[in-house]
Amino acid sequence: MKKAIVVHSGGMDSSICLAIAIKKYGKDSVLSLGFDYGQRHSQELLCAQQVASYFQVERFVIKIDFLKEITQNSLTHHHFVIEHEKKEPNSLVVGRNGLMTRIAAIHAHNLGANEIYLGVMELESENSGYRDCSRAYMNSMEEILRIDLDNKAFKIETPLVHMTKFETMELAHGFGVLEYLLDNTLSCYEGIGGWGCQKCPACLLKNKGLHAFIKAHPDFALPASMKN
Repeated sequence: MKKAIVVHSGGMDSSICLAIAIKKYGKDSVLSLGFDYGQRHSQELLCAQQVASYFQVERFVIKIDFLKEITQNSLTHHHFVIEHEKKEPNSLVVGRNGLMTRIAAIHAHNLGANEIYLGVMELESENSGYRDCSRAYMNSMEEILRIDLDNKAFKIETPLVHMTKFETMELAHGFGVLEYLLDNTLSCYEGIGGWGCQKCPACLLKNKGLHAFIKAHPDFALPASMKN
C-alpha cells in the first residue's frame, strides 16, 4: 500500500518533492506518478524515470494525450513558437495542473493513500503567468477532492509553494541530492538540460536561484555537464 503519490514531471521541483515524500514515508510507500500529455519534450518523462530509479521508488505513467485536441498551447502543439508573455504565456496548458491533481487523487484513493505531492510554486504564478500554481488554487482543489473521495483527511501537499528557487536548492542540498538533480532533471521550456536556454522563465528563475546558492556555497561542486 502507498501512503503518498508524487506528481513527478522530471523537473527539479517535483523531484525535490519526491525526496521529501520518501523522507517522510520511505521509498516503498511512495509512488512517482507521471503524465504523458503529448508534451513538447518527452525527455522529461525519461528524466523522471531515471530519478525514480535513483530514489528506488515505483514509477507509473498515465497517458492523457487528448489535451492537444482541446487546447491551443506551445507545449502540446510543437510547431508553435514558445512565447513568454507574463499575463497569458502560450506555454500555459489550461487546466493541466487541476486535471493531473484530480487524476492523481483518484489513483491515490485507489491505492489507499491520503496525500499527493505537487512541486508547484507561487513564484511560477507570479513570474510566468501560471495561475494554477498557487496554494489558493490547490486549497480549492483539495476541498472539492475531499468531497469526491469522501475523505476529509485527504491532503494536497505543496511543500515548495512559498519558497524561492534558492530555498529549494538549499533543501535539495540538505538531502544530498542537489548535484544529482541538477544533472538529471529537465526544467527548460526548450528542452535543454543543465543551465538550459537561459532565456525562458523557468531557466531565468532556476539559474537565479542557482547563482545565489553557489554564492552562499562557494565549495559546492557543480556537475561536470554544467561547468563549461
